[in-house]
Amino acid sequence: MSTPRSGLRFWRNTASLRTGRSFDLGKMTLPQLWMAYLTYPSILLYFALIIISAVLTVHFWTGTLQTLIPVPAVIAIYPTAWYLIHRFILHGKWLYRNRWTSSVWKRIHFDHHQDPHLLDVLFGSPLNTVPTMAIITMPVGAAIGGLDGLFSAFTTSLVMTCIYEFFHCIQHLAYKPRWKWVAHIKQLHVLHHFHHEDGNYGITNYLPDRIFGSFYRDARERPRSQHVFNLGYTIDEASRYPWVMKLTGSPPKDRPDGARAAKKNKPEAAI
Repeated sequence: MSTPRSGLRFWRNTASLRTGRSFDLGKMTLPQLWMAYLTYPSILLYFALIIISAVLTVHFWTGTLQTLIPVPAVIAIYPTAWYLIHRFILHGKWLYRNRWTSSVWKRIHFDHHQDPHLLDVLFGSPLNTVPTMAIITMPVGAAIGGLDGLFSAFTTSLVMTCIYEFFHCIQHLAYKPRWKWVAHIKQLHVLHHFHHEDGNYGITNYLPDRIFGSFYRDARERPRSQHVFNLGYTIDEASRYPWVMKLTGSPPKDRPDGARAAKKNKPEAAI
């Protein structure tokens, strides 16, 4: 049973949805996450697109197989596609080294690694995620089942993204999951953010990591990276390619502010 004080904290956090203040996942409870997730604009947009795409699937229906086969096809292909994007594009250097793509890289990944608990930058911008989902999945669905297969595949990708984003929030939430599988994937993702960024690129599915050799189970398997928070965008890099730093308004950090304070008082608390 919640105390009046805990209830007050809950409604203050809920109010931040209306005032525009960011949620800090490191300070939120699971009920507060549900409130934030189910009312977040990007997630509401995905929900609306799921309904629209499902209606179009039914509208263009030509047969059960044409509609259903794209579902397992997308479930199989989608995690590998996002793995490749995450590893070779979001963790690459070419986006921030180009003036015209630096703002995209900052928004879709650099900000998230600079402050992994900030909900506003944990969700990708729909301007980037929705076209990417469409490009990955619609051709697969169309090749299998025409228009109904196309929209069935797109609907599947939207549902998978909503699931993906919720578990991504859990992995940055100040919460110890009771479900063993969720606790396991959270630990793997924590390693990616706080120990070595060149590994464990998955969120809910680490099969591509195993296939492509980037999977690791614990911190003892590799040394701690110096670039886990800045993704290689160091002060030296920023001096040569300053556009992200100018957009940020400050030099890149080698660890989040909260971790910096924690390390000062307790060295092991940073990981």
